[in-house]
Amino acid sequence: MNSLSKPIEKQHPERSAMTAPAERAGDGMAAAWMLAKREWVRFFRQRNRVTAAVVQPLLFWVLFGTGLSGAFQSAGELDFLKFFLPGTLALIVLFTAIFSTISVIEDRREGFMQAVLVAPVGRWPVLVGKVMGGAAIAWVQALFFLALVLLIGTAAPGWSLIPLLGLLALVAVAMCALGMIVAWPMESTQGFHAIMMLGLMPMWLLSGTFFPIPALGADASVGQWILGAMMRANPLSYSMVELRRLLFPQIDFSASGFSPSSPVCWAITVIATVLALMLAWRLMSGSRKVDVIV
Repeated sequence: MNSLSKPIEKQHPERSAMTAPAERAGDGMAAAWMLAKREWVRFFRQRNRVTAAVVQPLLFWVLFGTGLSGAFQSAGELDFLKFFLPGTLALIVLFTAIFSTISVIEDRREGFMQAVLVAPVGRWPVLVGKVMGGAAIAWVQALFFLALVLLIGTAAPGWSLIPLLGLLALVAVAMCALGMIVAWPMESTQGFHAIMMLGLMPMWLLSGTFFPIPALGADASVGQWILGAMMRANPLSYSMVELRRLLFPQIDFSASGFSPSSPVCWAITVIATVLALMLAWRLMSGSRKVDVIV
């Protein structure tokens, strides 16, 4: 009778040791799923945000594409409306990352994040839930815009559509991870917007969205060397090159300037995404001073 009344973990300590990590992993996945689902519910309840997330980049694409088409020098047989298309997709992902990760500051102010952080699941599920929730929203918005583009016949990627969707997913995860890096130590939404506009917008502009990355020849000026070096050091530039190649697979971009191979573009995009996630997790698991906004 005494042996039957003993707790199971005392009778079988090895079974408890084996099931504890699995239970913690299950709890972490449940917490991450809950946070990701919360991002979806919050997004679709704000109808003005749903509309602005797609309409604003669409207006940018149409206005810039038609207004600057006469002043644009063709790159790889593309007019500016087609050349600016990958940049518009990246802009949709960028805006979604900004609006998704800013909720971290609001959650801390309202006390929701404190309740999540005291749960015995660790901080990694919190990062995964926030990043994957925002990245999924960004990916679906980019997919909706891409469907409109394919419908009007601006691009015809064919079988390249499958890796194109995968690359967009990677870019969405990287942007949301960068948003978490900025949002976690922030105490105000005003400071968050200032840093995002100061950091991510130049990153987007210097990725070959508006103009091709200049070739650095012997006749290049000092300004071209500086600009070209900055654009080549930008990981998003390689994503833009590959997005443009996948959207227009029938065009050879190797003769139009900077055009690294597909394996190089994919490798740099994956490495940048992993580094952004690791840096965000390192920041979240470091100092606890930013957990609570007084």
